[in-house]
Amino acid sequence: MTLEGLRKLREEKQQALAQRDAGEGSIEVIIGMGTCGIAAGAKETFSAMVDEISRLRLGNVVVKQTGCMGLCASEPSVEVVVPGMPGVVYGKVDAAIGRRIVNSHIVKGELVGEYLFDKPAADIMK
Repeated sequence: MTLEGLRKLREEKQQALAQRDAGEGSIEVIIGMGTCGIAAGAKETFSAMVDEISRLRLGNVVVKQTGCMGLCASEPSVEVVVPGMPGVVYGKVDAAIGRRIVNSHIVKGELVGEYLFDKPAADIMK
């Protein structure tokens, strides 16, 4: 590998790491990556969501992974936390649904209803 190749690789990895560092006002996407999540396809979901966020150049979105979320029957599971809104958990999120969550929930502010696993009670939603 050339020096220029190493510099390019370093730059790419730094950008990837920056997507995992939440700043104030950032939207967080937390993907369950316990063994049950990985077995259900969470790695593909993670990659698809990161790729879609990068493609759309959403600099205010941070993607994180966590261990088991305790939702084995609904894996892969993804929590989306938007500032000023209660967190929402989606279940059975494959790569295609992950991209849809990015485009609908994160970009447009619209829930992807048929994949909601857990959401806040209606009385606290405005």
